[in-house]
Amino acid sequence: MFQKRGIDRNIDWITLSLYLALVMLGWMVVYAVEYQDGQESFLRLNSPAGKQMIWSGISFAAFFIITLIDYKFWQTFAYPIYGVTILLLIGVLIIGIEIKGARSWYAFAGFRFQPSELAKFGTCLAMAAYLSTVGNSLKQFNHQLVAAGLLVAPFILIGLQPDMGSALVFLSFLIVLYREGLPSIYYIIGGTLALLLIMGLMADDPKYIWIFLEGIGVVWLSSYVFKQQSLYTGLSAVVSFGFFWGARQAYFEPQVSLLTLGLVFLILSLIYIRKRTVQFPALLATALFICGAVAYGANYAFNDMLKPHQQDRINVWLQPEKCDPRGSLYNLIQSKMAISAGGATGKGFLNGTITQLNYVPEQSTDFIFTTIGEEQGFLGVVLVIGLFLAFLIQIIRIAERQRSAFSRIYAYGFAGIVFIHVFINIGMTMGLAPVIGIPLPFISRGGSSLLGFTIMLGVLLKLDSKRFQI
Repeated sequence: MFQKRGIDRNIDWITLSLYLALVMLGWMVVYAVEYQDGQESFLRLNSPAGKQMIWSGISFAAFFIITLIDYKFWQTFAYPIYGVTILLLIGVLIIGIEIKGARSWYAFAGFRFQPSELAKFGTCLAMAAYLSTVGNSLKQFNHQLVAAGLLVAPFILIGLQPDMGSALVFLSFLIVLYREGLPSIYYIIGGTLALLLIMGLMADDPKYIWIFLEGIGVVWLSSYVFKQQSLYTGLSAVVSFGFFWGARQAYFEPQVSLLTLGLVFLILSLIYIRKRTVQFPALLATALFICGAVAYGANYAFNDMLKPHQQDRINVWLQPEKCDPRGSLYNLIQSKMAISAGGATGKGFLNGTITQLNYVPEQSTDFIFTTIGEEQGFLGVVLVIGLFLAFLIQIIRIAERQRSAFSRIYAYGFAGIVFIHVFINIGMTMGLAPVIGIPLPFISRGGSSLLGFTIMLGVLLKLDSKRFQI
């Protein structure tokens, strides 16, 4: 299982260099967040920066050990490793410690460990092992169910902690599933449902949801009835959305829009049926009803089932004007202020005023990007985003040059996880994504995250270094 020599000469040094740059940058930012005038040396091991340095050393050691392990080990033991991570997720629900309402951590010797980070690695291996098995195809429904099961198991267990931020990261595997042939219809349906859910969460009155969907139905049906007569389709669109806008602006009662658009839809349906068949209008009406039910259900759940603090989390993202600037919106306001305060070149290392005064909660973990924005400014922000972009491009290049399906699928799984983490973490500091509490890879304070990402990267580079032997 172990090889005699250390790091392989065929290892991708560009990717490894980008990793080391991100880890070093992360340590410096963690130190900047926790820095106070007059404190002792940054080498204090009991400080947050000191603990991050210890975890960096542990991660480097893990990386080196991975380079000694035969590359075939990871495919051979993919399912057992996945099984161990599932057991760790079950165990943390029983004997884990609770922090901020979530039982997500094991604690030992002054350190905390989050098993969900290793679960991402285990799921990557299991997904790659299953999809690379000869005869397995995502074109077949039974194989789609098994692949979905590999994702759903950790998703549910992490959701039960509850840690929905980490659970939602597993949706990143939809990227590798698409790359390996999952039919695009699933993504079209999923995207539509996601938009309907957002519509339902933002709607003040469910009637507007039905008006909007009826308007879509009228436009779509008219395009079939008056085929090659774009004038009629255009007029239909203007009328239907005019009723929607009118109802929103209270020019007339929403019930008027509902009845009028419903009548127009019925007339168009009768015209279409007379020319052709009843199937299309019936299917369209059914689809619109299902869409309306989903959006209405989201609206009902948001207003009548969620607690006020849960509603605030959603409103901070979708409707910040409804939030209390000194309450649920405070984090986002301070985050934006810190990033904008940096200007073009930043205030300088250890000179961030908002950072030093601890105005931004969770700044060393979830909101660590704000420190980069304040101290290093726009140029620093561009540099960090550029490093992550280069890192992701390198992973995709590695994926596409693999001769092994297992290695390719694993690489895309890893790329998806990194992308979702970076996109959501940076996006939520600027109000572009929901605040769900996930770390910025290699930069946020936290040993579990750093170790998990390092292990995933180590396995990828090991597989890539042996691609010519396959």
